[in-house]
Amino acid sequence: MVAISPKILSWQNAAEQVQAWRAMGNKVVFTNGCFDILHAGHVHYLQAAKSLGQRLCIGVNSDASVQRLKGPKRPICNEVDRATLLAALEVVDMVVLFDEDTPERLIAALLPNVLVKGADWAVEQIAGAATVLQHGGEVLTVPLLDGRSTTGVIERIIERYSL
Repeated sequence: MVAISPKILSWQNAAEQVQAWRAMGNKVVFTNGCFDILHAGHVHYLQAAKSLGQRLCIGVNSDASVQRLKGPKRPICNEVDRATLLAALEVVDMVVLFDEDTPERLIAALLPNVLVKGADWAVEQIAGAATVLQHGGEVLTVPLLDGRSTTGVIERIIERYSL
């Protein structure tokens, strides 16, 4: 992938950057997701995640990963576009793509101080939680904005345009 933004990093560069931030005393927060069709719910969630530390890193599922998780008609936006949109947000410090179904290996490579998911996840279900906890980090959930989801956006588009 050709990086459109200096915030979009390879795994190796991301791990080096996280180490540098931690050495400066920054609390590094990590979250992940597909982030297909960016909406207000995503922005609200990312702002809440960023409030838990000084640096926010986002693991973004690759196109192949999204298709395995969401089905053959997804993602709507390709991985470069999704990473570019996230990187453009002021609240986001780093974006890293991953091809697996979960970000467990990426989390193990980065070892963030805080791992965050939406409140619709139980801590025991969060990929990478055990790794973060074993390394002295925290695993937290943040409230989601009601009625905001990519699936909901897609359903409204289909309904309104009779697709």
